[in-house]
Amino acid sequence: KKNKQVGFNGSLTANYQQGIYWKSNNSLNLNYRTGKVNVFANFNMNKGNGFQQLDILRRFKDPATKNITAIFEQETNMRNRDLFSTSKTGADYFLNKNTTIGIVATGFTKPAKFSSQSTSFLKNNQSVIDSIVTAQSNINGNWKNGGINFNFRHQFDSTGKEISADVDYLSYRSNDQQNFTDTTYNPDWTLRHQDLLRSKLPSTINIYSAKVDYVQTLGKDVKMETGLKVSHVQTNNEANYFNVFTTGDEVDYSKTNNFYYKEDVNAAYVNLNKQYKKIGVQLGLRYEYTSYSGNQLGNAVRKDSSFTKAYGSLFPTLFVSYQANKDNQFAVSYGRRIDRPDYQDLNPFLFFLDQYTYQAGNPYLQPQFTNNFEITHTYKGFLTTSFNYSHTLNYMNETFEQAKELNGDKSYATVVRKGNIGEKNTEGISISAQVLVAKWWTAILYSNYNFSKFSGRLNGNGELINVDAANLLFNVNNQFRFSKGWTAELSGFYRTKGVEGQIIIQPMGMASVGISKQILKDKGTLKLNVRDLFYTNFPVGDINFENTMAHFENKRDSRVANFSFTYRFGKPIKGAQQKRKVGSAQDEQNRVQVGN
Repeated sequence: KKNKQVGFNGSLTANYQQGIYWKSNNSLNLNYRTGKVNVFANFNMNKGNGFQQLDILRRFKDPATKNITAIFEQETNMRNRDLFSTSKTGADYFLNKNTTIGIVATGFTKPAKFSSQSTSFLKNNQSVIDSIVTAQSNINGNWKNGGINFNFRHQFDSTGKEISADVDYLSYRSNDQQNFTDTTYNPDWTLRHQDLLRSKLPSTINIYSAKVDYVQTLGKDVKMETGLKVSHVQTNNEANYFNVFTTGDEVDYSKTNNFYYKEDVNAAYVNLNKQYKKIGVQLGLRYEYTSYSGNQLGNAVRKDSSFTKAYGSLFPTLFVSYQANKDNQFAVSYGRRIDRPDYQDLNPFLFFLDQYTYQAGNPYLQPQFTNNFEITHTYKGFLTTSFNYSHTLNYMNETFEQAKELNGDKSYATVVRKGNIGEKNTEGISISAQVLVAKWWTAILYSNYNFSKFSGRLNGNGELINVDAANLLFNVNNQFRFSKGWTAELSGFYRTKGVEGQIIIQPMGMASVGISKQILKDKGTLKLNVRDLFYTNFPVGDINFENTMAHFENKRDSRVANFSFTYRFGKPIKGAQQKRKVGSAQDEQNRVQVGN
């Protein structure tokens, strides 16, 4: 008999975007099925091209009198350009109707260039200029990634009993090089002195991961899911800094270092799901055991240092739903989760914007643990109201500190790094509705009110933080469907003033509009949309920490017109298809900051 599960299909998308600078995002997706073999390939190419303008006004206080002692007024213009090319190819082999094995290979390259120019006016407490500092930074880098996944799936019978497994290996490589020039002038712009710094910052991340999942129905109506997962991560980060002189380069031992990090996570879970008349219950429990270690090797003048830690944690989940009648449904849920730091956030090395502003990693950054509670009511399937409460311990967020001089005194430099802020408590209510305004017009409305409180000492022994604030968010999405394949969309959001740890963000929002048309007998789609139509989606706020009061405005290339064409070719493949699942290393992949 002729095998009906044979066919070839795919799609091609070409995209052009125009803001201040042009951008592009293009993709090709292919799938071919013949008999027992299914082959697929995806290719994407994304041209990034943008800018960032960061204006900061800093006022420094005397710690005893609280009087203003100095004022910094800074403007920084940054440019970023990259070419992000990704690929995914794989094949599934159907041993029989119940058993499938597969292989997937992935990879990307991301060569990137980043440049920044900063001018700072340093003033006394009477706003009289003492000196002017300009900083210029140029970074060339290239991220590369390769990965392979082996997967297996076997269905025992038609009751849903099955076992699946994944094994993954992923490798990331980068090699950033930075040239940094810092020049100080007198108030009349006569040269005072100049510092030149050069760096090489190679980095590698290797991820090994495997998992197995098993699903079975117990009795008549209890579904059980259980599984195991193991992962091992190794990172190696080098920081090679050189002071540049006319006589040659000299190693800067105050900044040069080498940081190794290893992490193992072993996990097991079980979920039970049962529907009893109008009541549905899902109960789960996951156990994770984590061990990790870090080692800074130091250099000729800096001592090495190391740390190790291991801990085990339980993560229970509970979800109960109740169908009161055809119009009203209720649900109650509880869950505990863990969020681990990104690998680069653990890297202690410095990244310079200028001599008064730089980023640093935090090798002692702890994961955060969150308990979530939620009660939800759905009316007639269109109106949903939710009440929620969450408590987070070791809350992770971007933090700000004053750098220290060699003698231990606070300097005028600001250090930005991820840190832990004691705890965060949030309680709120959200309301969402999908309203059919007319046959051709659907409005999706969402609003959220929450009250957040942050308390505790920064990183356990730093500045005491005790702040709270309420925040209100409105979001609307209007979808219009016209005749002859025309559709349109009008959306936007507005968020009131809010607080996030040490950062106070002023109100912000944006509006976007788009239109699309089906062409070529519905095989093609043309789309045109403009994001951030009125150029309002940029943060303005204040950061008050230690003896520093800072006000900032951060603009990006957020207003962008986007035109795209998608063409779908081939025919759908008949018959049941293999469900494409993510591999075993998704959590670890999400902790890699590619080119940020």
